[in-house]
Amino acid sequence: MATGPDAGSGPPADPAADPGPDPVVGEDRCWELLAAQELGRLAYRIGTEQHLTPINYAVDVNRHGRRSLLFRTAATTTKLLAAELGDEVAFEIDEVTGEEATSVVVRGYLRHLQGDEAHRAENLPLRPWLGDGRYDVVELVPGEVTGRRFHLRRPWLHLRPEDPHH
Repeated sequence: MATGPDAGSGPPADPAADPGPDPVVGEDRCWELLAAQELGRLAYRIGTEQHLTPINYAVDVNRHGRRSLLFRTAATTTKLLAAELGDEVAFEIDEVTGEEATSVVVRGYLRHLQGDEAHRAENLPLRPWLGDGRYDVVELVPGEVTGRRFHLRRPWLHLRPEDPHH
């Protein structure tokens, strides 16, 4: 007869069953994931228009040990206007490996870096992906960094393809 705290608690757990709430990813691990990638999506608002755009970025640690994200943009972009307005923004990356996905979201505001501050980007692997003219450096100053890890259920990947000859 089984004894102990789990005795009589029912059949063994089904590995395909719902694993419960999404596990939270700690802030340090979020920063590791951010540093390992270079492409994410920036969401911001200009007036009543919402914008969502991919950007390449790099993680920066300033002289005070504060982490932030830096990216380059052209002087005529709405991203630079969003930095000048200082409204809240959100930034997101995803990592998918096999049956597991991790999502990291950074919420904060943008700052247009100028002068000596803009030179921080020179020491980072941060070069424009889309040609020249992207000289302005923008910093995403984080207010909150959160992450979630979850198991992917994609049953369609396990279905057998139908034979087109039958």
